[in-house]
Amino acid sequence: MHVTAKGDYASRAVIALAAIYPERASAQALAESHQMPRKFLEAVLGDLRKAAIVTSVRGADGGYSLRRSPEDITLGEVLRAIDGPLADVHGLRPDEVQYDALFRHLQETWIAARQAVRQVFDEVTLDQLVTGKFPEEIRRLFEHEDAWTPRTGPQTPTIPRGDDPEFAI
Repeated sequence: MHVTAKGDYASRAVIALAAIYPERASAQALAESHQMPRKFLEAVLGDLRKAAIVTSVRGADGGYSLRRSPEDITLGEVLRAIDGPLADVHGLRPDEVQYDALFRHLQETWIAARQAVRQVFDEVTLDQLVTGKFPEEIRRLFEHEDAWTPRTGPQTPTIPRGDDPEFAI
């Protein structure tokens, strides 16, 4: 998983808009109150408008607002609108990658990783990001004792491998 700066700014912008829904806010107000570069934010909001996530109104009372209710918009939808697929391998979706037979299990691992990312991003809605009222499955993930600890160096698998000869090295 890699969230770009553009994806981060988009996420922050829609969370800010969810917090004031159904009211509007200008790009200038969002940028100033949330420490985001205005020009970059305007481009991000334009992409979100094209994706029908936000709507905009011009004029003195104008600004941006969410097109739908915050409980109807997921973080995954926002990130896909900005950065494309949630998981890719060399610019391809994991299911589109072509490997020799030796590497088929690598592709299965890419698919599993994509599914794990989907299980978070496609379940978390903007209203949950405002209120912190996450589903228990999501809360359990970020409350796990190891969740906040960065990993470096060699890693040892923790999932039992079984006796299947396929697992033998």
